[in-house]
Order: sequence, then structure tokens, then C-alpha cells
Amino acid sequence: MNFEKKSINSKWILLKKVLIRYIIAFVFIGLLIFIPAGTLKFINGWIFIAGLFIPMTFTLIYLMVKDPELLEKRIQLKEKENVQKKYIKLSILLYIIAYIIPGLDYRYHWSNVPNWLVIVSLVVMIFGYVMFIIVMLQNRYASRVIEIQDKQKLIDTGLYRVVRHPMYLAAIILYMASTIVLGSYYTLIPMMLLPFLLRYRIKNEEKVLMEGLPGYNEYMKKVKYRLIPFIW
Repeated sequence: MNFEKKSINSKWILLKKVLIRYIIAFVFIGLLIFIPAGTLKFINGWIFIAGLFIPMTFTLIYLMVKDPELLEKRIQLKEKENVQKKYIKLSILLYIIAYIIPGLDYRYHWSNVPNWLVIVSLVVMIFGYVMFIIVMLQNRYASRVIEIQDKQKLIDTGLYRVVRHPMYLAAIILYMASTIVLGSYYTLIPMMLLPFLLRYRIKNEEKVLMEGLPGYNEYMKKVKYRLIPFIW
């Protein structure tokens, strides 16, 4: 009885954490997009928010019900590695810059992205998010924090047979497509720095994995490409 009560309490605590971060993310992204636009009539902004937060909502509900332990890992943000702490700061700065530009682009009419390209990019963006979810379900050790977890096992199946870091590839697809969904060619300029930032993160992550995860050195020989098939 005490165990069940403790389990229910822990789920409520997790739910509160998730809801708080969800609301903060929604408000923060909304402010970044709509304040520079100077209006809430920025349709591309609403399309982007719908394309991001609708699948996110369903994913959070699924994990909350089916796998709260994995959800707990995904909301952890405190990095232990100094390299990763620098990456977090740089990536936050990159995203802030990238998501301020579309509103300014809309206000001053810099880009003229056709509707068909926005729709195609939205499909690609959602594909990237679905890919992200698939990778997360294939690897239950996929924490946001770079660390070796207790009893962690090497995952070399599914998308991990194609590249060593498919979750980061999914992120690149999602965020690069999102720039066109937001109707801004100019947003591609800062967002093109994302793969280079991820390269910085991956090199440190692989060092941690080689030192602490059994079999990872052999896995690196088996799957040659880190992020993009046939390129790197």
C-alpha cells in the first residue's frame, strides 16, 4: 500500500515538472516568435507551434502513462561534463537568435516562401519529430544528460544501425525544416551552425561512451558514421 502511494506521489511530482516546463517552453517560444513579428497574426508562427507542440503533447501523454521513467530522463537538464555545459549555453543562444529572426522577417517582408514549400517543410519537420520519438523508444537510455547510466547497455539496433547518433540527426531535420515552416530563408543562416555544434557535443559524448560503456569501441567500428550517413 505504501509502495503504491509512493508511486502515485512520484507520478504527480513528475507531472507537475512536465507541465511547468511545457508551459514555460510554450510561452518562451511564443514570445520569441510573436514579439519580433509585432502581431499575433503571424500565421507561420502558429503553424510552427502547432507542428511542434501537438506531437509533443501526445508524446508526453504516452510517456507519462506508459514509461514515466524514460520521461524523467528526458526532462533532466543538468549536465556533468564541462564541454556539454558549454554546448547547452551555445545551443540556447543559437535557438534564441534563430527564432527571433522569423518574426522580424515577417514584419519587414524579407522572405517570400511559397505556401507549398511551407507545407512540405511542415511534413519534413513532423517526420523529424517522429524519428526523434522512434529513436527515444529504441534507446531507453537516451537521457538529455551525457552520462553512463546504471546497468546501461549498448544499443546497436534500429536506427542505431545506420548512424551512431540518430537522435541528433532527427533534431537537425526537425530544426532545419522549422525555419521554412516559419517562412524565413534567413533563419537558415544561424540554424546551419547546429550540425557544427552537435559535432562538438558528439565528440565529447563519444569519449564518455568509449571510456564507460562496454562494447562501444567495437560498435564504432561496425557503424562508421556518427551523424549523417556517408558523410560524417
